Amino acid sequence: MTDAAAKRRGRPPRTEAADTRDRILAAAREEFSERGYEKTSVRGIAKAAGVDSALVHHYFGTKEQVFEAAIAVAFAPAANAPDAVAEGPLDGVGERLTRFIFGVWENPATRKPLLAVVRSAVNNEAAAAVFRRLVLSQVLSRVAAQLEVPDAELRAELAAAQLVGTAMLRYVIKVEPLASADPEQIIVRIAPVVQGHLTGP
Repeated sequence: MTDAAAKRRGRPPRTEAADTRDRILAAAREEFSERGYEKTSVRGIAKAAGVDSALVHHYFGTKEQVFEAAIAVAFAPAANAPDAVAEGPLDGVGERLTRFIFGVWENPATRKPLLAVVRSAVNNEAAAAVFRRLVLSQVLSRVAAQLEVPDAELRAELAAAQLVGTAMLRYVIKVEPLASADPEQIIVRIAPVVQGHLTGP
């Protein structure tokens, strides 16, 4: 058997496989963002990525697993959330966390997958479960761990509810004048409320 034949019969080169995975993830983010979880199919993702649907299953498994992989990029910056909270005095934690969250939403690279997960989680339990898992593991539990106060987890969840609710109205529902307001103006108004949830009485 020639080397060329062996390569054809074996697995695709590592770089080719990585490119295929990236194309599938990009297509999945687009599909979930535009259609939501319910109306997105593995076949549709495969078509948008220019691959066979069997490849989507091969790399990611079920639709839920594709969804989680596709939106994970939006939560990757959340790994820095504890730093955003911990750096500096506790009385400024609300502003630091608020600036961090709105920085993620204002970034076009992370906004689309966030829109996909929020829109999908509202209407589908499987998508909501993924959202809860990512939020709990990568954001809320890590933020709560930085707070030396009673009921830290509840406080972190209330702060997240304030931030997610504001983001829903601004970026998903696009309620005016909130949708067009300067982000700095929103941060100045929301940060004290977030601070209250985290460290207030």
